[in-house]
Amino acid sequence: MLPTVTKTRSLPSTSRPNSMFPQYLRRIVKWQQMDIEYTFWQMLHLCTAPKVVYQHTKYHKQTKNQWARDDPAFVVICSLLLAVATLAYCAAYDHSAAHAVFVVISVFLFHFLLTGVILATSCWYEVAVEYVECIRRHLLQCILLIILMICNSSLKRFLTNAYLREEAPNSHVVEQRVEWLYAFDVHCNSFFPMFVMLYVIHYFLSPLLVSNGFIPELLSNLLFMVAASYYHYLNFLGYDVLPFLERTTFFLYPIGVIIVLSPIFILSGFNPSRYFMNIHFSQRSGKGTWMLVIAERSIGLEGKTEEGLR
Repeated sequence: MLPTVTKTRSLPSTSRPNSMFPQYLRRIVKWQQMDIEYTFWQMLHLCTAPKVVYQHTKYHKQTKNQWARDDPAFVVICSLLLAVATLAYCAAYDHSAAHAVFVVISVFLFHFLLTGVILATSCWYEVAVEYVECIRRHLLQCILLIILMICNSSLKRFLTNAYLREEAPNSHVVEQRVEWLYAFDVHCNSFFPMFVMLYVIHYFLSPLLVSNGFIPELLSNLLFMVAASYYHYLNFLGYDVLPFLERTTFFLYPIGVIIVLSPIFILSGFNPSRYFMNIHFSQRSGKGTWMLVIAERSIGLEGKTEEGLR
Protein backbone atom coordinates (compact mmCIF):
# COMPACT_ATOMS: atom_id res chain seq x y z
CA MET A 1 0.00 0.00 0.00
CA LEU A 2 1.29 3.46 -0.88
CA PRO A 3 1.89 5.84 2.02
CA THR A 4 -0.72 8.50 2.51
CA VAL A 5 -0.06 12.12 3.33
CA THR A 6 -2.48 14.38 5.14
CA LYS A 7 -2.79 17.68 3.31
CA THR A 8 -2.80 20.07 6.19
CA ARG A 9 -0.85 23.26 6.56
CA SER A 10 1.96 23.09 9.05
CA LEU A 11 1.73 25.30 12.08
CA PRO A 12 3.94 28.37 12.26
CA SER A 13 7.37 27.66 13.53
CA THR A 14 7.37 29.74 16.70
CA SER A 15 8.80 27.40 19.28
CA ARG A 16 12.39 28.37 18.54
CA PRO A 17 11.92 32.15 18.79
CA ASN A 18 9.91 31.74 21.99
CA SER A 19 12.56 29.48 23.53
CA MET A 20 15.27 31.96 22.56
CA PHE A 21 13.64 34.88 24.40
CA PRO A 22 14.54 33.79 27.98
CA GLN A 23 18.11 33.11 26.86
CA TYR A 24 18.16 36.54 25.19
CA LEU A 25 17.18 38.20 28.47
CA ARG A 26 19.75 36.23 30.47
CA ARG A 27 22.55 37.31 28.15
CA ILE A 28 21.83 41.02 28.80
CA VAL A 29 23.92 40.94 31.99
CA LYS A 30 26.69 38.77 30.51
CA TRP A 31 29.15 41.07 28.75
CA GLN A 32 31.50 38.20 27.99
CA GLN A 33 28.93 36.66 25.63
CA MET A 34 28.26 39.88 23.69
CA ASP A 35 29.88 40.66 20.37
CA ILE A 36 30.67 44.34 20.98
CA GLU A 37 32.81 44.77 17.87
CA TYR A 38 30.11 43.42 15.56
CA THR A 39 27.52 45.63 17.26
CA PHE A 40 29.50 48.80 16.59
CA TRP A 41 30.02 47.60 13.01
CA GLN A 42 26.23 47.31 12.64
CA MET A 43 25.68 50.77 14.13
CA LEU A 44 28.18 52.33 11.76
CA HIS A 45 26.70 50.68 8.68
CA LEU A 46 23.12 51.47 9.71
CA CYS A 47 24.09 55.12 9.27
CA THR A 48 26.13 54.66 6.08
CA ALA A 49 25.07 51.44 4.30
CA PRO A 50 22.01 49.86 5.98
CA LYS A 51 21.47 47.33 3.17
CA VAL A 52 24.72 45.63 4.16
CA VAL A 53 23.37 45.07 7.67
CA TYR A 54 20.22 43.37 6.41
CA GLN A 55 22.28 41.31 3.98
CA HIS A 56 24.01 39.89 7.04
CA THR A 57 20.55 39.26 8.51
CA LYS A 58 19.96 36.81 5.66
CA TYR A 59 23.20 35.03 6.53
CA HIS A 60 22.09 34.88 10.18
CA LYS A 61 18.84 33.21 9.11
CA GLN A 62 20.74 30.63 7.08
CA THR A 63 23.16 29.77 9.89
CA LYS A 64 20.94 29.98 13.00
CA ASN A 65 17.47 29.50 11.49
CA GLN A 66 16.03 32.69 12.95
CA TRP A 67 15.76 36.25 11.69
CA ALA A 68 16.19 37.97 15.05
CA ARG A 69 19.51 38.62 16.73
CA ASP A 70 20.35 36.30 19.60
CA ASP A 71 22.86 38.81 20.97
CA PRO A 72 21.42 41.65 23.12
CA ALA A 73 24.57 43.74 22.71
CA PHE A 74 22.87 46.15 20.30
CA VAL A 75 20.06 46.92 22.75
CA VAL A 76 22.45 47.29 25.70
CA ILE A 77 24.88 49.60 23.91
CA CYS A 78 22.09 51.67 22.36
CA SER A 79 20.50 52.08 25.80
CA LEU A 80 23.82 53.19 27.32
CA LEU A 81 24.43 55.69 24.54
CA LEU A 82 20.90 57.04 24.96
CA ALA A 83 21.44 57.45 28.70
CA VAL A 84 24.76 59.27 28.16
CA ALA A 85 23.21 61.61 25.59
CA THR A 86 20.28 62.39 27.90
CA LEU A 87 22.67 63.07 30.77
CA ALA A 88 24.52 65.51 28.52
CA TYR A 89 21.27 67.41 27.94
CA CYS A 90 20.53 67.39 31.67
CA ALA A 91 24.03 68.63 32.51
CA ALA A 92 23.62 71.50 30.06
CA TYR A 93 20.00 72.55 30.64
CA ASP A 94 18.85 71.13 33.99
CA HIS A 95 19.59 72.35 37.52
CA SER A 96 18.13 69.46 39.53
CA ALA A 97 19.74 66.04 39.93
CA ALA A 98 16.41 64.43 40.82
CA HIS A 99 14.72 65.86 37.75
CA ALA A 100 17.69 64.79 35.61
CA VAL A 101 17.26 61.18 36.78
CA PHE A 102 13.56 61.40 35.94
CA VAL A 103 14.35 62.72 32.45
CA VAL A 104 16.86 59.92 31.79
CA ILE A 105 14.43 57.21 32.87
CA SER A 106 11.48 58.69 30.98
CA VAL A 107 13.47 59.12 27.77
CA PHE A 108 14.84 55.58 27.97
CA LEU A 109 11.44 54.05 28.67
CA PHE A 110 9.16 56.15 26.48
CA HIS A 111 11.36 57.10 23.53
CA PHE A 112 13.13 53.78 23.07
CA LEU A 113 12.25 50.71 25.12
CA LEU A 114 8.51 50.94 25.77
CA THR A 115 7.74 52.27 22.30
CA GLY A 116 9.75 49.47 20.70
CA VAL A 117 8.16 46.79 22.88
CA ILE A 118 4.66 48.04 22.11
CA LEU A 119 5.28 48.21 18.36
CA ALA A 120 6.94 44.78 18.28
CA THR A 121 4.13 43.27 20.34
CA SER A 122 1.61 44.87 18.01
CA CYS A 123 3.34 43.14 15.12
CA TRP A 124 3.16 39.79 16.88
CA TYR A 125 -0.42 39.95 18.15
CA GLU A 126 -1.90 42.06 15.34
CA VAL A 127 -3.52 44.69 17.55
CA ALA A 128 -1.60 47.77 16.48
CA VAL A 129 -4.54 50.21 16.51
CA GLU A 130 -5.29 49.66 20.20
CA TYR A 131 -1.65 50.05 21.18
CA VAL A 132 -1.20 53.24 19.19
CA GLU A 133 -4.28 54.78 20.81
CA CYS A 134 -2.79 53.88 24.21
CA ILE A 135 0.49 55.53 23.26
CA ARG A 136 -1.24 58.71 22.11
CA ARG A 137 -3.12 58.97 25.43
CA HIS A 138 -0.29 58.26 27.86
CA LEU A 139 3.10 58.97 26.28
CA LEU A 140 2.72 62.74 25.98
CA GLN A 141 6.46 63.29 26.04
CA CYS A 142 6.92 61.70 22.60
CA ILE A 143 3.71 62.95 20.96
CA LEU A 144 5.44 64.76 18.12
CA LEU A 145 7.48 61.69 17.24
CA ILE A 146 4.32 59.58 17.23
CA ILE A 147 2.54 62.09 14.97
CA LEU A 148 5.38 61.79 12.47
CA MET A 149 5.25 58.00 12.63
CA ILE A 150 1.49 57.48 13.13
CA CYS A 151 0.75 56.44 9.56
CA ASN A 152 3.40 53.76 9.77
CA SER A 153 3.31 52.56 13.36
CA SER A 154 -0.49 52.25 13.55
CA LEU A 155 -0.78 49.96 10.55
CA LYS A 156 2.52 48.39 9.61
CA ARG A 157 2.65 45.89 12.49
CA PHE A 158 -0.90 44.76 11.81
CA LEU A 159 -0.44 44.56 8.04
CA THR A 160 2.83 42.69 8.31
CA ASN A 161 1.31 39.42 9.46
CA ALA A 162 -2.29 40.03 8.44
CA TYR A 163 -1.98 41.35 4.87
CA LEU A 164 1.63 41.61 3.71
CA ARG A 165 2.54 38.00 4.42
CA GLU A 166 2.64 35.93 1.26
CA GLU A 167 0.53 32.78 1.40
CA ALA A 168 2.45 29.57 0.79
CA PRO A 169 1.21 27.91 -2.43
CA ASN A 170 2.14 24.46 -1.17
CA SER A 171 0.15 23.06 1.72
CA HIS A 172 3.25 21.23 3.01
CA VAL A 173 5.37 24.38 3.30
CA VAL A 174 5.87 25.68 6.83
CA GLU A 175 3.98 28.93 7.30
CA GLN A 176 6.28 31.74 8.37
CA ARG A 177 5.41 34.77 10.45
CA VAL A 178 7.31 37.79 11.72
CA GLU A 179 9.24 36.98 14.89
CA TRP A 180 8.66 39.25 17.88
CA LEU A 181 12.37 39.69 18.49
CA TYR A 182 12.95 40.52 14.84
CA ALA A 183 10.23 43.20 14.93
CA PHE A 184 12.00 44.68 17.96
CA ASP A 185 15.33 44.44 16.13
CA VAL A 186 13.90 46.42 13.21
CA HIS A 187 12.80 49.13 15.63
CA CYS A 188 16.24 49.23 17.28
CA ASN A 189 18.01 49.36 13.93
CA SER A 190 15.76 52.19 12.77
CA PHE A 191 16.06 54.03 16.07
CA PHE A 192 19.86 54.28 16.18
CA PRO A 193 20.41 56.62 13.17
CA MET A 194 17.50 58.71 14.45
CA PHE A 195 19.24 58.79 17.84
CA VAL A 196 22.42 60.09 16.18
CA MET A 197 20.52 62.90 14.47
CA LEU A 198 18.01 63.88 17.16
CA TYR A 199 20.15 63.34 20.27
CA VAL A 200 23.81 63.76 19.28
CA ILE A 201 23.79 66.21 16.35
CA HIS A 202 20.81 68.03 17.83
CA TYR A 203 22.68 68.48 21.11
CA PHE A 204 25.52 70.41 19.51
CA LEU A 205 23.12 72.46 17.37
CA SER A 206 20.57 73.07 20.14
CA PRO A 207 21.71 76.65 20.96
CA LEU A 208 20.95 77.55 17.35
CA LEU A 209 17.86 75.38 16.86
CA VAL A 210 15.97 76.73 19.88
CA SER A 211 16.57 80.36 18.99
CA ASN A 212 13.84 82.61 17.69
CA GLY A 213 13.56 83.22 13.98
CA PHE A 214 12.78 81.49 10.72
CA ILE A 215 16.20 79.91 10.17
CA PRO A 216 16.16 77.92 13.47
CA GLU A 217 12.62 76.73 12.74
CA LEU A 218 13.62 75.68 9.23
CA LEU A 219 16.73 73.80 10.37
CA SER A 220 14.92 72.11 13.24
CA ASN A 221 12.07 70.89 11.04
CA LEU A 222 14.50 69.68 8.39
CA LEU A 223 16.50 67.73 10.97
CA PHE A 224 13.39 66.06 12.36
CA MET A 225 12.08 65.38 8.83
CA VAL A 226 15.31 63.64 7.76
CA ALA A 227 15.46 61.61 10.99
CA ALA A 228 11.84 60.44 10.79
CA SER A 229 12.11 59.66 7.06
CA TYR A 230 15.26 57.62 7.59
CA TYR A 231 13.52 55.74 10.40
CA HIS A 232 10.76 54.66 8.02
CA TYR A 233 13.24 53.82 5.29
CA LEU A 234 15.08 51.44 7.62
CA ASN A 235 11.74 49.94 8.62
CA PHE A 236 11.13 49.24 4.95
CA LEU A 237 14.54 47.59 4.54
CA GLY A 238 13.97 45.47 7.65
CA TYR A 239 10.69 44.00 6.44
CA ASP A 240 11.60 43.93 2.76
CA VAL A 241 14.36 41.41 3.47
CA LEU A 242 11.78 38.85 4.66
CA PRO A 243 10.98 36.65 1.65
CA PHE A 244 7.48 35.73 2.89
CA LEU A 245 6.28 39.36 2.93
CA GLU A 246 4.93 41.17 -0.11
CA ARG A 247 3.96 44.79 -0.88
CA THR A 248 6.51 46.04 1.64
CA THR A 249 6.73 49.34 -0.24
CA PHE A 250 3.80 50.34 1.96
CA PHE A 251 6.37 51.16 4.65
CA LEU A 252 7.72 53.98 2.46
CA TYR A 253 4.39 55.84 2.26
CA PRO A 254 4.81 57.70 5.59
CA ILE A 255 7.88 59.41 4.15
CA GLY A 256 5.60 61.20 1.69
CA VAL A 257 3.32 62.24 4.54
CA ILE A 258 6.29 63.61 6.48
CA ILE A 259 7.49 65.59 3.46
CA VAL A 260 4.02 67.09 3.06
CA LEU A 261 3.65 67.97 6.75
CA SER A 262 7.09 69.53 7.15
CA PRO A 263 6.35 72.69 5.08
CA ILE A 264 3.12 73.11 7.05
CA PHE A 265 5.04 72.99 10.34
CA ILE A 266 7.63 75.45 9.00
CA LEU A 267 5.05 77.95 7.72
CA SER A 268 3.05 77.71 10.95
CA GLY A 269 6.13 78.65 12.99
CA PHE A 270 6.34 75.34 14.83
CA ASN A 271 9.79 74.52 16.20
CA PRO A 272 10.09 70.85 17.33
CA SER A 273 13.36 71.51 19.12
CA ARG A 274 11.81 74.15 21.36
CA TYR A 275 8.79 71.90 21.89
CA PHE A 276 10.81 68.97 23.21
CA MET A 277 13.09 71.16 25.29
CA ASN A 278 10.05 72.73 26.91
CA ILE A 279 8.62 69.30 27.69
CA HIS A 280 11.71 67.96 29.43
CA PHE A 281 13.29 71.04 31.00
CA SER A 282 10.39 73.40 31.72
CA GLN A 283 8.41 71.21 34.09
CA ARG A 284 8.76 73.39 37.17
CA SER A 285 9.45 76.82 35.72
CA GLY A 286 7.07 78.77 33.55
CA LYS A 287 9.92 80.59 31.83
CA GLY A 288 11.96 77.45 31.29
CA THR A 289 15.34 76.92 32.89
CA TRP A 290 16.94 75.81 29.62
CA MET A 291 16.03 79.12 27.98
CA LEU A 292 17.70 80.97 30.83
CA VAL A 293 20.82 78.83 30.48
CA ILE A 294 21.05 79.58 26.76
CA ALA A 295 20.44 83.27 27.39
CA GLU A 296 23.19 83.36 30.03
CA ARG A 297 25.61 81.63 27.66
CA SER A 298 24.74 84.05 24.86
CA ILE A 299 25.31 87.05 27.15
CA GLY A 300 28.62 85.57 28.30
CA LEU A 301 29.77 85.04 24.73
CA GLU A 302 28.78 88.58 23.77
CA GLY A 303 30.66 89.96 26.78
CA LYS A 304 33.81 88.03 25.87
CA THR A 305 33.53 89.25 22.28
CA GLU A 306 33.26 92.89 23.36
CA GLU A 307 36.27 92.52 25.68
CA GLY A 308 38.24 90.97 22.85
CA LEU A 309 37.40 93.87 20.56
CA ARG A 310 38.48 96.38 23.18
